[in-house]
Amino acid sequence: MLAFDFGASSGRAMLGTLRKGHLEIREIHRFSNDAVNVSGNLHWDTLRLLYEIKQGILKCVNGGDSDIASIAIDTWGVDFGLLDERGELIGNPYHYRDKRTLGMMEKVFEIIPKEQLYMKTGIQLMELNTVFQLFSMIHGGSAQMQQAKTLLLTPDLFNYFLTGVKATEYSIASTTQLLDPLKKQWCGEIIQKLGIPRDIFTDIVMPGTVIGNLSAEICDELGVKPIPVIAAAGHDTQAAVASVPACGEDFAYISCGTWSLMGVETDSPILNDKSFSMSFTNEGGIDNKITFLKNIMGLWLIQECKRQWDREGKNLGFAAMESMAREAGPVSCFIDPDDRLFVSPGNMPERIKRYCCDTGQYVPQSVGEVVMCICQSLALKYRMTVESLEDVLGRKLPVIHMVGGGIKDKLLCSLTADVTGREVIAGPVEATSVGNLVIQAMALGKVKNLKEARRIVGASFPTEVFKPRDSQMWDRPYEAFKNIIR
Repeated sequence: MLAFDFGASSGRAMLGTLRKGHLEIREIHRFSNDAVNVSGNLHWDTLRLLYEIKQGILKCVNGGDSDIASIAIDTWGVDFGLLDERGELIGNPYHYRDKRTLGMMEKVFEIIPKEQLYMKTGIQLMELNTVFQLFSMIHGGSAQMQQAKTLLLTPDLFNYFLTGVKATEYSIASTTQLLDPLKKQWCGEIIQKLGIPRDIFTDIVMPGTVIGNLSAEICDELGVKPIPVIAAAGHDTQAAVASVPACGEDFAYISCGTWSLMGVETDSPILNDKSFSMSFTNEGGIDNKITFLKNIMGLWLIQECKRQWDREGKNLGFAAMESMAREAGPVSCFIDPDDRLFVSPGNMPERIKRYCCDTGQYVPQSVGEVVMCICQSLALKYRMTVESLEDVLGRKLPVIHMVGGGIKDKLLCSLTADVTGREVIAGPVEATSVGNLVIQAMALGKVKNLKEARRIVGASFPTEVFKPRDSQMWDRPYEAFKNIIR
């Protein structure tokens, strides 16, 4: 099985082989995924990413692995491409960090009150959501919207390029804030009230649906057979959650990467005043589950700091930055990772210093202090989130499973255990690709259900346990943190 996993900064093709209850993975192709600024607007280089998908298939076949049972693609959420009446892509899709959505939430709330929008869709109100992107295009008189006949979210767009089939997978559709979480269908009332054309939306298909085979044109171009393309879980968060090697239900998860997605699985959406006031989101999951979670700005903060330090000629690796943070030790300053100051690309170290200065705190000076400030703040935000989850659910969550590339940062893992006072189980690292692959295996009838898939993950990949140490020493910083970010 071949999994294509697109993150906000890189992509990879991973080959997975399932043998006797054990999953083996091997990286076939890895590439950068770079936003492109054109005339003041931020876009994805979508056609180049399609080229990289083709390269991944070619490398797999040319490397001797031509017997591919299936292909599936997962990506970040909310972004989309528009097709014209001939099925051709209209322009380069916009990046969710593009400035065009600035002020759009307030304009939408003039039409649909924020509480109503949340209760209808169950999704955390964030400026980058598809609903606000589309409204910004309508509000601005976008020529693209006037030409558009079909909207496809990013993974569905790639599926279309490969197969010619237009369909929208459920988990990625749930990120739009345009889906009814109870009916699992488009919310016609929201779409109509905002003046969004209803006919640009395609039918919803559930995770594990075979979309179709590689088109004849793609097969001829690459010299391959017509391989089935599966809509496994189009949203990378849901793929990552499927890889959590947990037993039972009393756990929280953190899918740790550019974003930190922290939450639990539930059987149905949680839509009430408490979940709204705490900004929790209800996204479509696997096996008819809802992933009740919060989007937290994650390692984007460190990634942007590294980019700035690279521009300044420091050229530091992530391991070196973590070492410097350990040497700096705890610092008496914190940021709200989700403050709007940190959303867009730019000089992140300077913004962090400005935030600390503006909030009357110690201003971090060295690379190590800045990185420690970020890691502490993320761990404190995780504590606030897990306590909020327990409040909403009315039960304890004694274990946190951390998955994804962010767990390579052992400092963050250990701080999360210490600050939250909960055992942290970290692994697997390639969580999204692993989840993508086990969902493919479920679709192919090789794995019965999500429970069996998680048992396979647990047997196939190592995990590392972080026990909490001296958690009480974080009680006072936690109170200071809560006062600062209110």
